[in-house]
Amino acid sequence: MSPTIFRERGYRFFFFAREETRPHVHVYCTDGEAKFWLEPQLELARNYQLSKVQLNEVETIIEGHYDDLKAAWHDFFRD
Repeated sequence: MSPTIFRERGYRFFFFAREETRPHVHVYCTDGEAKFWLEPQLELARNYQLSKVQLNEVETIIEGHYDDLKAAWHDFFRD
């Protein structure tokens, strides 16, 4: 199960239900995907074919939704 948290500018932001316990978000678009840690600070964990421009755009989107993403993580995983 991988619930979609939101979609914006052609990117899908989601979690995997059975993965590591450290809060993070996955991002997918037709060009590739990436994973960003949410704690202890926002940080790129992995990148699969997204350009530097796309990564910067995604990071800006995550920053704009940071509190919502963390709340969704904790709600979904019931921390």
